[in-house]
Amino acid sequence: MKHFLSVYDLSPRDVDEIFQLAAKMKKELKEGVKHPLLSGKVLAMIFTKPSTRTRVSFEVGMHQLGGHALFLNSNDIQLGRGEPISDTAKVLSRYVDGIMIRTFKQSDVEELAKYSSVPVINGLTDLMHPCQAMADLFTVLEYKGKLKGLKMAYVGDGNNVANSLLHACAKVGMDIAVATPPGFECDEKIAAEAKSDAEKSGARITITHNPEEAVDNADVVYTDTWVSMGQEAEKEKRVAIFKDYQVNERLFSLAKEDAIFLHCLPAYRGYEVTGEVIDGPRSAVIDEAENRMHVQKAIMAILMG
Repeated sequence: MKHFLSVYDLSPRDVDEIFQLAAKMKKELKEGVKHPLLSGKVLAMIFTKPSTRTRVSFEVGMHQLGGHALFLNSNDIQLGRGEPISDTAKVLSRYVDGIMIRTFKQSDVEELAKYSSVPVINGLTDLMHPCQAMADLFTVLEYKGKLKGLKMAYVGDGNNVANSLLHACAKVGMDIAVATPPGFECDEKIAAEAKSDAEKSGARITITHNPEEAVDNADVVYTDTWVSMGQEAEKEKRVAIFKDYQVNERLFSLAKEDAIFLHCLPAYRGYEVTGEVIDGPRSAVIDEAENRMHVQKAIMAILMG
């Protein structure tokens, strides 16, 4: 790997390497073992979209690896004042050892990587959230001991998280069923890429508008907010459209008895999920949030180490 822009760009071997290293470092961190693999190195973190988990997980993770994370929002750098992305990439490459960017356009991340001579990590775009999807599957692996042959059900908006979950599940041979309201499906190109990978891995991909069909016999049930950042003005309209896609006890009961619940957070109880599910005994959302840091540490160590 030169960059980490999309799970689709990875090989199954890349995914396995990331998970093995994340598991090793997570275990040893809890045993007090230090991992100064990036001692003296600097990660520039560009944020044009704010975040709790992305900033804290990357910043703390970089510290634990012995390096330093430099937070840059759009007011801190000339990128927010019209400087070409190519110039920002070339200049930052002379100062730092890696760049993480959380922004709007996937094309901006790809252009940054094109002109950067140091690794670029996609911390989120409107199209993809690959770090989250990798942490999600790592969490499933911890709980279930395997990925291939399991079924994930995603219910709700066909957004960046759903797109990256399609990529990730197809890559590792995990079945995935995505249920969205009509008009809110996942990106067509990403769905096609996932289906191509699924032919190689043996994963089954189901795209439906029926949440019951998606959740039936699932090992993992996943949802995300109905109103993502920048869509606040559409809240009332979206709530009305998505009301039948809430993950509640009735819907969750259609999954396997040992199914786990995942959500990338922040969650809005009473909307996309009820408190009984997300705060219940089969919810793994806090472990999932913690695993963002461990998986991202592995990605940084592989790219920058």
